[in-house]
Amino acid sequence: MNLSSPSIPPPLLVSRLDCERIEALLEKPSTRDIDTKALQAELARAEIVEPAQMPADVIAMNSTARFRDETSGEEHELTLVFPHETDGSAEKVSILAPVGSALLGLRAGATIAWPVPGGRTIQLRVLSIRHRPVTAGATHD
Repeated sequence: MNLSSPSIPPPLLVSRLDCERIEALLEKPSTRDIDTKALQAELARAEIVEPAQMPADVIAMNSTARFRDETSGEEHELTLVFPHETDGSAEKVSILAPVGSALLGLRAGATIAWPVPGGRTIQLRVLSIRHRPVTAGATHD
């Protein structure tokens, strides 16, 4: 099921807690020199819900999404993390990275158009989502 067309972005759901943490991150001096307009636009158009109301099939912070490049058929997994949780591995993507902000709030089954080097655009389809429990007292900066 395609939840979007190339010209209409798919609907987004974001938990209130994730939204608050991301907004606090965006206010930090360390993000001043990073282009966060796309992330801010995604948050502005997202439907914000209470954490307990977040469906299991929505990409949230600290969740791992499996997706397929609809052109090549290649499948990949990415875990959406806060910048301090990145470790240089290809499996973790910061919410401040363009692909991170594009994945936030998408549901399994959604397809997004993603520009890649060389002027091409690929279609990424979200196949499944796994959530990592957030530990008490965890910081998100």
